[in-house]
Amino acid sequence: MLTINELSKLIGTYLQTDQVEKVQRAYQFSAKAHEGQKRKSGEPYIHHPLEVAYILGEMHMDHQTLMAAILHDVIEDTPTAKTVISRKFGKGVAELVDGVSKLDKIEFESFAEAQAHNFRKMLMAMSNDIRVILVKLADRLHNMRTLEALKPEKRRRIARETLEVYAPIALRLGVNSIRLELEELGFSTLYPMRYRILNEQINKARGHRKEIISKIRTALKRRMRQEKIPGQILGREKHLYGIYMKMKEQHLSFSDVYDVYAFRLIVDNVDTCYRTIGTVHNLYKPVPGKFKDYIAIPKANGYQSLHTVLFGPYGVPIEIQIRTNEIDDVAEAGIAAHWLYKAEGKSKKSVRLTNDRSSAHRRAREWLRNIVELNKSAGNPEEFFENVKIDLFPDDVYIFTPKGKIMELPYGATAVDFAYSIHTDIGNRCVGTRINRKLFPLGTQLASGQTVEIITATSGRPDPAWLNFVVTAKARTQIRHFLKNLQHSEAIALGKRLLNRELAPFAYTYQDITETDMKYLFSENKIESEDQLFQEIGLGNKFAPLIARQLIAFEKLTKQDDKKIDTNESTPLSIKGTEGMVVSFPKCCYPIPGDPIHGFITSGRGIVVHRQSCKNIAEYQNHQEKWIHVDWEADIDREFQVKIRMNASNQRGVLATVSSTIADASANIVNVEMKDRDDRYTSLFFIIEVQSRVHLANVLRRVKTLKSISQITRT
Repeated sequence: MLTINELSKLIGTYLQTDQVEKVQRAYQFSAKAHEGQKRKSGEPYIHHPLEVAYILGEMHMDHQTLMAAILHDVIEDTPTAKTVISRKFGKGVAELVDGVSKLDKIEFESFAEAQAHNFRKMLMAMSNDIRVILVKLADRLHNMRTLEALKPEKRRRIARETLEVYAPIALRLGVNSIRLELEELGFSTLYPMRYRILNEQINKARGHRKEIISKIRTALKRRMRQEKIPGQILGREKHLYGIYMKMKEQHLSFSDVYDVYAFRLIVDNVDTCYRTIGTVHNLYKPVPGKFKDYIAIPKANGYQSLHTVLFGPYGVPIEIQIRTNEIDDVAEAGIAAHWLYKAEGKSKKSVRLTNDRSSAHRRAREWLRNIVELNKSAGNPEEFFENVKIDLFPDDVYIFTPKGKIMELPYGATAVDFAYSIHTDIGNRCVGTRINRKLFPLGTQLASGQTVEIITATSGRPDPAWLNFVVTAKARTQIRHFLKNLQHSEAIALGKRLLNRELAPFAYTYQDITETDMKYLFSENKIESEDQLFQEIGLGNKFAPLIARQLIAFEKLTKQDDKKIDTNESTPLSIKGTEGMVVSFPKCCYPIPGDPIHGFITSGRGIVVHRQSCKNIAEYQNHQEKWIHVDWEADIDREFQVKIRMNASNQRGVLATVSSTIADASANIVNVEMKDRDDRYTSLFFIIEVQSRVHLANVLRRVKTLKSISQITRT
């Protein structure tokens, strides 16, 4: 079992004596606070924080981080308050400990909600001091090493959370040494059978590989010696989880993945890295398109290296990584490299922080700033948690702005993601994009090396359909935020119109209602403000006729008003088409101005407008109270979608002719589908945009004149 003396011996190799003593004092305090507590395995609880500190000591973390690691469960699991830790060990250590501590004093409705709140708390603390996450990662690593004492169900839950959240965070921050072990432990716990089978296959295959590995290593050494390039050649063994994920994602067999021979070449400086890449390309032929320069363009976590794939002897593929010693340190330690060699004036090892380390730290800070932005715009902790999980899996593409600046985006990112990565206002107002100077739809997926320009308009605004294809958490969050605010204002406006419409038969308007009546209405419906009242009516959560009758009943009661009221009089609500998301037109019947229509109030969506001939109306016959009398406003200046079907003869150019005719009739084509009926005829289905029934009739009349069209109907 690990002792404080072993920890002191380890950290004494790089910390000052007085700093080691502070760590020892923290241990004595923690041991006393946890006295009598035991882990599930039966060992004294203090063993866990000591092991966490030892993991961080191996990473050469500073003494404050080590103290926080030893004290990290004191606030959560003992009566000790944060103020006590602050008084005894300093504010910095207390903040670190508080950042790692869970919110266990608050009652949550579910485990998922508690997990989301705790995750948000940790990441917000991490945005103030990045060492919080290093303590948490070390804490999670030791917990994963000692899972055997827990029940199988809990082991699987912790392993899944580790693979979905903590290993990706370690990858994002470049802490490769911790990330690899977390993945291996999570994989072996969550999928023990798959882990065992893969492990057995690797052990069997190793014997056949030794001769080829030896031959490749000898050839590389000889060529580097000839070119007078000093350096080390290391064989890289692929870890099990990496092999498993590659097989799963790319649908490969074990031999396809494991028959790749991987080497790492460590040289003295960056110039030598580029000389070495030329040397290995002369030794073995490179695979086209497989050279990646992560030194010139580092990954999001600050990772730098030259990568190439070669055709080796016997046709076997060889993966080569080329980097300097400095870059290798950052690749293994990530942001921890910021403290690994950080000089504090009197420390035993005084080495200046290099550009590589500061770059890794800067990129981590940029990511954390993005996390803070996500937190501000997320509606609740669960949404924030999901957005961060999405943001943790960046398989990067590199895009150029028109001015030549390089932007980093995750794989699958679209022009909308690119727009939001530049600025939220650009994303909110984007209406089109040029990729390599050619116009493309906003949903186009981007590829590395493209130059992307965003076209904006003052009238532009996010489309809900964008949520179907954006991949970055920032874009998704900002679109939802904008639409939520837009829906709020649109719902308020519609709610006012609906309530005034219901009050009109009583010879009242909303402005006639007194403050006393409003207070009564708020208390009856558990509503706090006028805006909330209108929003609830507009979204269909409260029914305007009931609210109106509540108001009128109270008015009559208080004023003894004997005025005759014609409650059967009903003025239809005028539909303008500009109500936004609170008035929708379903695809079951595609209503357009001029159609006889009905309105149906749907909770959370506002009013859904159907044609009176729509077959779906029959489903709502048992909800008469939700129907609302609606009609079209006289002058509507917008276009509505409508679906038409036609039978066309199978001849060359018929689709182009029909499309041109529809366009000549000033109708925009949204979608086209074709279905072969027989050898002679094809059914064409168009969704087009028109202004009214008159406009649609004009379109149909023009299409009917075409000789290739035998029948055309509205569906």
